[in-house]
Amino acid sequence: MQKIVVVNNPKNWKFHNPEVLVVSSKDYLTNPEYLKMRDVRIFNLCSSYRYQSKGYYVSLLAEARSHKAMPSLKTIEDLKTNTIVKIVSEDTDDLIQKSLKKILTDSFELNIYFGRDVHGHHDKLCKELINLFQSPLLKAVFKRIEEKWEIQSVKPIPLKDIPIDQLHFVQEFADQFFNRQRYNAAKADTSIYDLAILVNPDERHPPSDRKALVRFIAAAEDVGFSVELITHEDYNRIGEFDALFIRETTTVNHHTYRFARRGEVEGLVVIDDPQSILRCTNKVYLAELLANARINIPGTMIVHSENQDEVMEKMGLPCVLKLPDSSFSQGVIKVKTEKELKQQLFLLLKESDLIIAQKFMPTPFDWRIGVLDGEPLFACKYFMAKDHWQIYNWEGQKKNTEGDHESFAIEDVPENVINVAIKATKLIGRGLYGVDLKEIDGKAVVIEINDNPNIDYGVEDFILKDKLYERLANTFRKRIDKLRKRKDNLEY
Repeated sequence: MQKIVVVNNPKNWKFHNPEVLVVSSKDYLTNPEYLKMRDVRIFNLCSSYRYQSKGYYVSLLAEARSHKAMPSLKTIEDLKTNTIVKIVSEDTDDLIQKSLKKILTDSFELNIYFGRDVHGHHDKLCKELINLFQSPLLKAVFKRIEEKWEIQSVKPIPLKDIPIDQLHFVQEFADQFFNRQRYNAAKADTSIYDLAILVNPDERHPPSDRKALVRFIAAAEDVGFSVELITHEDYNRIGEFDALFIRETTTVNHHTYRFARRGEVEGLVVIDDPQSILRCTNKVYLAELLANARINIPGTMIVHSENQDEVMEKMGLPCVLKLPDSSFSQGVIKVKTEKELKQQLFLLLKESDLIIAQKFMPTPFDWRIGVLDGEPLFACKYFMAKDHWQIYNWEGQKKNTEGDHESFAIEDVPENVINVAIKATKLIGRGLYGVDLKEIDGKAVVIEINDNPNIDYGVEDFILKDKLYERLANTFRKRIDKLRKRKDNLEY
């Protein structure tokens, strides 16, 4: 992807990176050469972003040309509304308090240049704010209210408003920003698109192990992708890519959802998309959705403070209690006695206003049907952990934490299991899903739908092997091609 820095007058900008092109705002706006360019990242450092200024039009026309601008026109407009700023920055509250605790005044202004602070005291906060508000130059204003710091505003800084004695910092930080290896890594000539895979190297049970990731990367490169593994620290880089594949356990109140949302806003093809994350990670939503679609699920009750006394009568004992955002068997509890039921209801309802209660349906295994783009991808039986009622036993001995597995060709799976899995995922979208089902008296009963299913080497890929990764890679490629074709048709 070509990086272009747009300034009003390149003669006044001492830039030393040969990999980055510096052009004037006039040239970018009027030279037809830039209209034809594709796969471009624009860093808009104009002197003003006011309405109908050159800086405003640089971000506006970048969007029209399918160039990715920083700041985007949406960012420029969003940052005019302090309410949006405060909502988006809520997750940074702890970092704000920690970073500003030594400030003695009741107000504080922080200039952020390419994610850096000129004094070096608040670099971590600067990095977080540039991740949230995609602009290379920002000014954040804070105020202390009742002994607590609150963010009052965040706005892009036009180049003309930067103090003269700080301009050399801006250029130094910009050089460091672009000189990082990520901008200069050579790509194979066959690479057409850029794909990011979001991973967490420290995750205990990631959705894909290292061997599976290696095979997916190889498959993606074969169909024209340059692939890079990224982590939560790379949020501000999302706009560099054409597609994002999330291989980290997802939840809504988490950076994985913010990555998906940012990717979608930036025009990337994203799996898992934010809508799928929202729908799959909340079991209250899934229970309502599946029940309304008349898909078989265990006897289910949405529990709150006013009906918790009805759980034992309606669900019986033992029964299963679930937090709405539970995953990998965590936040899922089997209760056997009335006393235990009351204790767990009390604890869970302190965490969430609504929880799920379900009838206990013991089986030796669960089916997991992988579905991609509305078609079955893989099928496995996940057996319960030794001497436990779930696939995962987090309190068991290390060697007995996880149950066994067995993989099946799609044609060898009961037809009703496949059909119900596909029907269930159509309620969510056309992404990558893993549907957990039980077979009860010949009926397929959906336990849950996972937006981020496991794909591990030797398990989910046991039947299709490399063809599974090829299908995933081709899905990304087809979606990007379709998106580009649609944009080209709109432009011409």
